[in-house]
Amino acid sequence: MDKNVSNTPKLEFSNKYDSAHAQQYFSKHQDGLMRRLSNRRDQQICRKALNIAGNPASVLDMPCGTGRFWDLLAEDPNRQLYASDFSQDMIDTALQHRHSSVVSRFNTFQASAFDLPVDDNFVESVFCIRLIHHMGASDDRVKLLKELARVTSDTVIISLWVDGNIKAWRRRRLEQKRGHHDYQNRFVINRKLFEQEVGAAGLKVKAKLDFIPGYAMWRTYVLTAQKS
Repeated sequence: MDKNVSNTPKLEFSNKYDSAHAQQYFSKHQDGLMRRLSNRRDQQICRKALNIAGNPASVLDMPCGTGRFWDLLAEDPNRQLYASDFSQDMIDTALQHRHSSVVSRFNTFQASAFDLPVDDNFVESVFCIRLIHHMGASDDRVKLLKELARVTSDTVIISLWVDGNIKAWRRRRLEQKRGHHDYQNRFVINRKLFEQEVGAAGLKVKAKLDFIPGYAMWRTYVLTAQKS
Protein backbone atom coordinates (compact mmCIF):
# COMPACT_ATOMS: atom_id res chain seq x y z
CA MET A 1 0.00 0.00 0.00
CA ASP A 2 1.40 3.39 -1.02
CA LYS A 3 1.80 5.85 1.82
CA ASN A 4 1.64 9.61 1.42
CA VAL A 5 2.39 11.42 4.66
CA SER A 6 1.15 14.72 3.20
CA ASN A 7 -2.33 13.16 3.03
CA THR A 8 -2.30 12.26 6.73
CA PRO A 9 -5.11 14.21 8.43
CA LYS A 10 -4.00 16.78 10.99
CA LEU A 11 -6.22 16.47 14.06
CA GLU A 12 -6.10 19.48 16.39
CA PHE A 13 -6.49 17.48 19.60
CA SER A 14 -3.43 15.31 18.90
CA ASN A 15 -0.79 17.81 20.01
CA LYS A 16 -2.20 18.42 23.49
CA TYR A 17 -0.84 15.19 24.96
CA ASP A 18 2.42 16.48 26.43
CA SER A 19 4.01 15.08 29.59
CA ALA A 20 1.74 16.98 31.99
CA HIS A 21 -1.41 16.04 30.12
CA ALA A 22 -0.27 12.43 29.88
CA GLN A 23 0.13 12.28 33.66
CA GLN A 24 -3.34 13.78 34.09
CA TYR A 25 -4.77 11.25 31.64
CA PHE A 26 -3.15 8.38 33.54
CA SER A 27 -4.71 9.53 36.81
CA LYS A 28 -8.22 10.40 35.67
CA HIS A 29 -9.56 6.85 35.27
CA GLN A 30 -8.69 6.14 38.91
CA ASP A 31 -10.14 9.40 40.24
CA GLY A 32 -13.32 8.78 42.23
CA LEU A 33 -15.83 5.96 42.46
CA MET A 34 -17.71 6.70 39.22
CA ARG A 35 -14.50 6.80 37.18
CA ARG A 36 -13.37 3.50 38.68
CA LEU A 37 -16.74 1.89 37.97
CA SER A 38 -16.68 3.24 34.41
CA ASN A 39 -13.19 1.88 33.89
CA ARG A 40 -14.29 -1.51 35.24
CA ARG A 41 -17.17 -1.60 32.74
CA ASP A 42 -14.78 -0.64 29.91
CA GLN A 43 -12.52 -3.51 30.88
CA GLN A 44 -15.47 -5.95 30.91
CA ILE A 45 -16.59 -4.89 27.45
CA CYS A 46 -13.09 -5.07 25.99
CA ARG A 47 -12.52 -8.52 27.47
CA LYS A 48 -15.75 -9.68 25.84
CA ALA A 49 -14.69 -8.08 22.54
CA LEU A 50 -11.39 -9.96 22.65
CA ASN A 51 -13.29 -13.20 23.21
CA ILE A 52 -15.57 -12.47 20.25
CA ALA A 53 -12.46 -11.71 18.19
CA GLY A 54 -11.24 -15.24 18.95
CA ASN A 55 -8.68 -14.32 21.63
CA PRO A 56 -6.15 -13.06 19.08
CA ALA A 57 -2.56 -14.27 19.33
CA SER A 58 -1.16 -10.83 18.53
CA VAL A 59 -2.60 -7.38 19.26
CA LEU A 60 -1.62 -3.79 18.47
CA ASP A 61 -3.00 -1.35 21.08
CA MET A 62 -3.38 1.89 19.12
CA PRO A 63 -3.65 4.50 20.48
CA CYS A 64 -2.33 2.97 23.67
CA GLY A 65 -2.56 6.17 25.72
CA THR A 66 -1.03 5.51 29.13
CA GLY A 67 -1.59 1.76 28.96
CA ARG A 68 -5.03 1.58 30.58
CA PHE A 69 -5.78 -1.76 28.90
CA TRP A 70 -2.31 -3.31 29.08
CA ASP A 71 -3.12 -5.59 32.03
CA LEU A 72 -6.17 -6.88 30.17
CA LEU A 73 -4.31 -7.43 26.91
CA ALA A 74 -1.53 -9.23 28.76
CA GLU A 75 -3.89 -11.71 30.45
CA ASP A 76 -3.07 -14.21 27.69
CA PRO A 77 0.55 -15.15 28.53
CA ASN A 78 1.29 -16.20 24.95
CA ARG A 79 -0.08 -13.11 23.20
CA GLN A 80 2.36 -10.95 21.23
CA LEU A 81 1.76 -7.35 22.24
CA TYR A 82 2.49 -4.04 20.52
CA ALA A 83 1.49 -0.52 21.48
CA SER A 84 1.58 2.75 19.59
CA ASP A 85 0.49 6.34 20.15
CA PHE A 86 0.90 9.69 18.40
CA SER A 87 2.28 11.05 21.68
CA GLN A 88 5.59 9.68 22.91
CA ASP A 89 4.81 11.30 26.27
CA MET A 90 1.73 9.08 26.60
CA ILE A 91 3.82 5.99 25.83
CA ASP A 92 6.54 7.08 28.28
CA THR A 93 3.96 7.59 31.03
CA ALA A 94 2.64 4.07 30.45
CA LEU A 95 6.14 2.62 30.54
CA GLN A 96 6.89 4.50 33.76
CA HIS A 97 3.71 3.71 35.71
CA ARG A 98 2.49 0.30 34.58
CA HIS A 99 3.82 -2.82 36.30
CA SER A 100 7.19 -3.91 34.95
CA SER A 101 5.97 -7.46 34.30
CA VAL A 102 3.31 -6.05 31.96
CA VAL A 103 5.49 -3.36 30.40
CA SER A 104 8.09 -5.97 29.43
CA ARG A 105 5.46 -7.71 27.28
CA PHE A 106 4.93 -4.70 24.97
CA ASN A 107 6.93 -3.48 22.00
CA THR A 108 6.11 0.22 21.67
CA PHE A 109 6.54 2.79 18.91
CA GLN A 110 5.40 6.35 18.24
CA ALA A 111 3.33 6.85 15.07
CA SER A 112 0.27 8.44 13.50
CA ALA A 113 -2.74 6.13 13.43
CA PHE A 114 -3.16 7.05 9.76
CA ASP A 115 0.36 5.96 8.82
CA LEU A 116 1.54 3.02 10.92
CA PRO A 117 5.13 1.93 10.14
CA VAL A 118 4.30 -1.78 10.02
CA ASP A 119 3.68 -4.39 7.34
CA ASP A 120 0.31 -5.46 6.01
CA ASN A 121 -1.35 -8.07 8.24
CA PHE A 122 1.05 -7.10 11.03
CA VAL A 123 -1.13 -8.40 13.87
CA GLU A 124 -4.17 -10.59 14.25
CA SER A 125 -6.15 -7.78 15.89
CA VAL A 126 -5.93 -4.00 16.20
CA PHE A 127 -7.30 -2.65 19.49
CA CYS A 128 -8.41 0.96 18.89
CA ILE A 129 -10.20 2.40 21.92
CA ARG A 130 -11.28 6.04 22.31
CA LEU A 131 -9.86 7.57 19.15
CA ILE A 132 -12.33 7.72 16.28
CA HIS A 133 -14.94 9.76 18.21
CA HIS A 134 -12.45 12.64 17.90
CA MET A 135 -12.95 12.64 14.11
CA GLY A 136 -15.87 14.68 12.81
CA ALA A 137 -15.14 14.14 9.11
CA SER A 138 -16.28 10.93 7.45
CA ASP A 139 -13.24 10.96 5.13
CA ASP A 140 -10.91 10.95 8.13
CA ARG A 141 -12.73 8.02 9.70
CA VAL A 142 -12.58 6.01 6.48
CA LYS A 143 -8.84 6.72 6.15
CA LEU A 144 -8.26 5.47 9.67
CA LEU A 145 -10.40 2.37 9.15
CA LYS A 146 -8.58 1.54 5.90
CA GLU A 147 -5.24 1.74 7.71
CA LEU A 148 -6.48 -0.54 10.48
CA ALA A 149 -7.83 -2.96 7.84
CA ARG A 150 -4.37 -3.01 6.25
CA VAL A 151 -2.57 -3.70 9.51
CA THR A 152 -4.83 -6.46 10.83
CA SER A 153 -4.99 -9.98 9.48
CA ASP A 154 -8.34 -10.67 11.13
CA THR A 155 -10.14 -8.22 13.44
CA VAL A 156 -10.39 -4.62 14.63
CA ILE A 157 -11.83 -3.73 18.04
CA ILE A 158 -12.87 -0.07 18.05
CA SER A 159 -14.95 2.19 20.30
CA LEU A 160 -16.79 5.44 19.59
CA TRP A 161 -19.75 7.60 20.53
CA VAL A 162 -22.93 6.67 18.64
CA ASP A 163 -26.40 8.17 18.39
CA GLY A 164 -29.70 6.52 19.26
CA ASN A 165 -29.44 6.73 23.05
CA ILE A 166 -30.38 9.07 25.89
CA LYS A 167 -26.90 10.54 26.41
CA ALA A 168 -26.53 11.37 22.70
CA TRP A 169 -29.94 13.08 22.74
CA ARG A 170 -28.93 15.14 25.78
CA ARG A 171 -25.60 16.08 24.20
CA ARG A 172 -27.30 17.21 20.98
CA ARG A 173 -29.61 19.49 22.97
CA LEU A 174 -26.63 20.88 24.90
CA GLU A 175 -24.71 21.62 21.70
CA GLN A 176 -27.74 23.38 20.23
CA LYS A 177 -27.80 25.68 23.27
CA ARG A 178 -24.08 26.36 22.96
CA GLY A 179 -24.40 27.49 19.36
CA HIS A 180 -21.51 27.63 16.88
CA HIS A 181 -17.94 27.08 18.03
CA ASP A 182 -14.81 26.84 15.88
CA TYR A 183 -13.22 23.85 17.59
CA GLN A 184 -14.91 20.60 18.54
CA ASN A 185 -12.98 17.75 20.11
CA ARG A 186 -15.55 14.93 20.26
CA PHE A 187 -18.36 13.84 17.99
CA VAL A 188 -21.44 11.65 18.25
CA ILE A 189 -21.42 9.54 15.08
CA ASN A 190 -24.51 8.28 13.29
CA ARG A 191 -24.54 4.50 13.66
CA LYS A 192 -25.72 3.74 10.14
CA LEU A 193 -23.16 6.13 8.64
CA PHE A 194 -20.32 4.59 10.64
CA GLU A 195 -21.28 1.09 9.56
CA GLN A 196 -21.27 2.29 5.93
CA GLU A 197 -17.77 3.67 6.53
CA VAL A 198 -16.74 0.29 7.94
CA GLY A 199 -17.84 -1.37 4.70
CA ALA A 200 -16.09 1.27 2.57
CA ALA A 201 -12.84 0.45 4.38
CA GLY A 202 -13.07 -3.26 3.61
CA LEU A 203 -14.29 -4.31 7.06
CA LYS A 204 -17.46 -6.02 8.26
CA VAL A 205 -19.33 -5.68 11.56
CA LYS A 206 -19.13 -8.86 13.64
CA ALA A 207 -20.47 -7.58 16.99
CA LYS A 208 -21.69 -4.43 18.75
CA LEU A 209 -21.23 -3.97 22.49
CA ASP A 210 -22.90 -1.01 24.22
CA PHE A 211 -21.61 0.43 27.49
CA ILE A 212 -25.20 0.77 28.79
CA PRO A 213 -27.70 -0.14 26.05
CA GLY A 214 -30.15 2.66 25.25
CA TYR A 215 -28.47 5.10 27.64
CA ALA A 216 -24.72 5.59 27.09
CA MET A 217 -23.04 6.82 23.90
CA TRP A 218 -20.05 4.47 24.05
CA ARG A 219 -20.24 1.50 21.71
CA THR A 220 -17.49 -1.01 20.97
CA TYR A 221 -17.48 -2.74 17.60
CA VAL A 222 -15.71 -5.95 16.68
CA LEU A 223 -14.93 -5.75 12.97
CA THR A 224 -13.55 -8.42 10.66
CA ALA A 225 -11.21 -7.75 7.75
CA GLN A 226 -12.42 -8.82 4.32
CA LYS A 227 -9.12 -9.97 2.85
CA SER A 228 -8.98 -10.95 -0.83
